[in-house]
Amino acid sequence: MYQRYKDGWVEVISGCMFAGKTEELIRRIKVLEFARKEIMVFKPSIDNRYSDTMVVSHAGSSVESHVISDPREILKMVSDKTDVVAIDEVQFFDDSICEVCSILARRGKRVMCAGLDTDFRGEPFGPMPKLITQAEFVTKLTAVCNKCGAPATRTQRIINGEPAKYNDPIVMVGASESYEARCRHCHEVLDHPVLTKGEY
Repeated sequence: MYQRYKDGWVEVISGCMFAGKTEELIRRIKVLEFARKEIMVFKPSIDNRYSDTMVVSHAGSSVESHVISDPREILKMVSDKTDVVAIDEVQFFDDSICEVCSILARRGKRVMCAGLDTDFRGEPFGPMPKLITQAEFVTKLTAVCNKCGAPATRTQRIINGEPAKYNDPIVMVGASESYEARCRHCHEVLDHPVLTKGEY
């Protein structure tokens, strides 16, 4: 009934925007802080929406973090005393983040990652598919569709009031864009090469 795992594993919190991924990551961090675990938190340098140095949820919860550009920096910063490594917005890293997480888990660290599982097209985002398949534990969260109120699993990008086009860049730094959570049926991607409207 109760299983004892060896120290060292990877857990992933995934879902669309506004599903509460960062909020859940911070909740787990706070619980582990209460348990007096040594925790290091990391985030990619590209994520400066709410803070340059802190991991901040849409709901306003926050924790201090180390800002990095290359996942391999994590290996240089984590020490033997570190019990837990938490990584937010993991989808923005390249595939080397998967190797880094595996190395840390083999070193006996609890590795907690949070990130978007799909991009605005509804397609797998960066290293997330590989990371999810390597993880021992995966939590997929849903939001509420902005249009119909159904469970939302997709991120809708809107540029100047219109749905984004399929060939728009995956990451648009500084663009006049906004995002909404959408269900499968309300999600729109203009000029999709295969699917027509209503088939996304």
